[in-house]
Amino acid sequence: MTLESMSEAELWDIATPIMDNLMDGSTEIEHSKHTRDFSQRMLNIVTPEYLDKVCKSYQTEKGFFAVREPVAIFNRPDSIAFIWKQHFTKVNGEFVAEMVLIQDGSKYLVDHVMIF
Repeated sequence: MTLESMSEAELWDIATPIMDNLMDGSTEIEHSKHTRDFSQRMLNIVTPEYLDKVCKSYQTEKGFFAVREPVAIFNRPDSIAFIWKQHFTKVNGEFVAEMVLIQDGSKYLVDHVMIF
């Protein structure tokens, strides 16, 4: 089954545990865990040194990831973009968590992810 042919519920069922793992790996600053489901393009960008720098920065400024709520899915020609409302432990307000998944055979891979 392809990403494009799945229902929104099926897509969230795939994306949520991938994002959970990615965020847990970020909280722990554990590169292999954080990047487990990354595409090669993302692996080329997110080196252990890069992850360490980014995680220490956001953890100092905003704290750790807290509640995350699904907002929307955007179907694109070769990928699916997921948007969540994201909260942190040290600052008030709502942030955006975004992840783009692509399909490589039977695998679903993160090709972009950002919290802003």
